[in-house]
Amino acid sequence: MKKFLALLLAMVMSLSLAACGGSDTEDTTTTTDDTATEESAASDVKIGLICVHDVNSGYDAAHIEGLTAACEELGIDVDSQVVFKYNIAEDQNCYDAAVDLAEQGCNIIFSDSYGHQTYMLQAAREYSDITFVSCTGDQAGVAGLDNFKNIFPYTYESRYVSGVVAGMKLKELMDAGTVTDPKVGYVGAFPYAEVVCGYTAFLLGIQSVVPEAYMEVQYTNSWYDPVAEGEAANILMADGCVIIGQHADSTGAPSAVQEAQDKGTVAYSVGYNIDMLSVAPTAALTSAQNNWSVLYKATLEKFIAGEEIPADYATGHANNAVMISALGESCAEGTQEAVDAAWAGIDDGSLKVFDTSKFTVGGQTVTEYEVNFSIIDFATGDVVFEGPTENVIADGAFQESVYRSAPYFDLRIDGITELNNN
Repeated sequence: MKKFLALLLAMVMSLSLAACGGSDTEDTTTTTDDTATEESAASDVKIGLICVHDVNSGYDAAHIEGLTAACEELGIDVDSQVVFKYNIAEDQNCYDAAVDLAEQGCNIIFSDSYGHQTYMLQAAREYSDITFVSCTGDQAGVAGLDNFKNIFPYTYESRYVSGVVAGMKLKELMDAGTVTDPKVGYVGAFPYAEVVCGYTAFLLGIQSVVPEAYMEVQYTNSWYDPVAEGEAANILMADGCVIIGQHADSTGAPSAVQEAQDKGTVAYSVGYNIDMLSVAPTAALTSAQNNWSVLYKATLEKFIAGEEIPADYATGHANNAVMISALGESCAEGTQEAVDAAWAGIDDGSLKVFDTSKFTVGGQTVTEYEVNFSIIDFATGDVVFEGPTENVIADGAFQESVYRSAPYFDLRIDGITELNNN
């Protein structure tokens, strides 16, 4: 963490010095020379991207679009300089794909799923002259390799704001007497911290509008399973949930909500990764989204310039790395104003998503919580690297994505029930 902060400080100092130019002539000459150098370096880059699924998965589509957009901004030809690997499972196939990309001449290789990380690290140890970037991951900060990196956006910010959208709709339904029980549901992939962090932020966003709201979570045990996601949504709606959020990568849940709504059920959907209006035109309120182009561009810019890439990089809405999709026609009046206010508070720091005064665990306010940042082999449960333990509560809030980019918020707060965490 200290190394990461030092790198950030160095970057800020470098930018400050670069801003202090001399005469207009000197500035113009420097810019021209720098541009020529960057264009030359950009043409030498060859990029690999390993995807856990393909464009049919909203999550993978967001990565593919993000990398493509970043390359276009940097003058990198996608057709000739980027190699995509689709439907690569989180197993030895990832290592094989990484090796193949290395042998094809890729000098920087990305993977888009947490489960790829172990195999990316294995390849990074064998190809020390190639940079490997795992999105997401939790090992780069402590792995001790200069060529292995982790990047991830502040997903909890967009989850919270999408929760505000849901809360506005829930309040409208309750004010009209259409709904009397403020129960919401959430389709989660796995009971990992990344998912727990997201659905907790979602509920806190809802509770900022409807304090008495509570949530049930149904896991699918898969990142992408349209059938299972639809079934999970149906289970939650059958149990009385009127708004269904999701951390799963298909359109299964929003489609199920739209179908139920068409049959007369009062239900609405908040999606993930992509705009869901095409499959749920009246049920979809919005989707929490990641702008991966911001993270890919920042990483590639440093790579092209020969600068040190932070081992663990995360950023959020203040740098346009997260957002929500367009508001659906079913959103409550005043939703856009509520969204704007939430984003403004997040950006200026006056709104802390995990403000500890806003939730309890076991009826108690959380005043300290220690997280161990060791590397764990989840297949065996063994500790691969013994990392530091940090108290992540400071300034009245849980400090998410500060000590590493990958989420580590795994508190089970009051008001959330996991229906099938077993």
